[in-house]
Amino acid sequence: MALARLNGVAVRGIVSALPARVEDTTDLAVRFGEDAARRLATATGIHARHRVAPDQCTSDLAVPAAQALLRGLGWPADSVDLLVFVSQTHDQVLPATACLVQRRLGLPKTAAAFDLSLGCSGYVYGLWAAGSALATLLPRADCRPARALLLVGDTTTRLLDPDDRAVAPLFGDAAAATALEIDPAAAAMTIDLGTDGAGAPYLMAAGGAMRAPDQLARLFMDGTQVFAFTLREVPAAIAATLAAAGWSPADVDRFVLHQANEMMIRRLGQKIGATEDKLVLALARHGNTSSASVPLALTDAMAGMLKAGPARVLLSGFGVGWSWATAAATLGPLAVCETLVLPP
Repeated sequence: MALARLNGVAVRGIVSALPARVEDTTDLAVRFGEDAARRLATATGIHARHRVAPDQCTSDLAVPAAQALLRGLGWPADSVDLLVFVSQTHDQVLPATACLVQRRLGLPKTAAAFDLSLGCSGYVYGLWAAGSALATLLPRADCRPARALLLVGDTTTRLLDPDDRAVAPLFGDAAAATALEIDPAAAAMTIDLGTDGAGAPYLMAAGGAMRAPDQLARLFMDGTQVFAFTLREVPAAIAATLAAAGWSPADVDRFVLHQANEMMIRRLGQKIGATEDKLVLALARHGNTSSASVPLALTDAMAGMLKAGPARVLLSGFGVGWSWATAAATLGPLAVCETLVLPP
């Protein structure tokens, strides 16, 4: 495991964005039959998912989220020094989507911008990468604290075979924007990161890139292997993060785990000592939104608590890669914390 401590970086706000189109159990019943659709919803806890239109990309969700966040915070676009874009469904093979988003947001040419290609672990990895990079920047000439935007999101439904019941009922689309700012008084974040590439074949979209350019990009998932990996690796990572932070499970106000499916979250909760009242479940109307699932759970289920703040949260993302990342962080009060449904 790679343990890190991030000092002097504060989260100021989070905005999540969902596309307008919604697919629910009724739509699945047309393809799989009513009984199968009902059983799938009961087993996973997922009853609806937001889906992008055929011409929508991840940046089309992330940009409105970032614009709403900047407005809510009163941050001019030219005050942002760093943009980190985390996704596995980039707009194009190249250039980096971060470069496209920098222009669309009107960020200054002096801003650093780069992509990270990560899925379910991406939000916590992004907090570490963006926060660590932000902390190395020299003081600004105008004496304003250095600022960063962390954008995460995936349009996984564009990779789905609509008739594959292993993935079609599970995944939705979303993006989220998080504002970070240098603040010497900010509580430290303790972060644990891990990787096991041996799990790559069990959750992947092999086509459409350089190794198989003529093959259609379709998501494949072996759910049994995903579940086994999660229970094997994630509890130990969470325990290590809590220990390094000097926290016990009782010290945590909310456990915000990757929103993959309800049964998995509850099993993990039991293994890590999270009481049911502290375990966030925010997937019933959104499904598994990959890199956006953790921030979407924060804005959807914890907005009131985070605006009032401070709150001690345990954030953990895990999945495709295999890749996992956990953070013990004290968040709030946040000036902005909301979920937007974008117009069609």
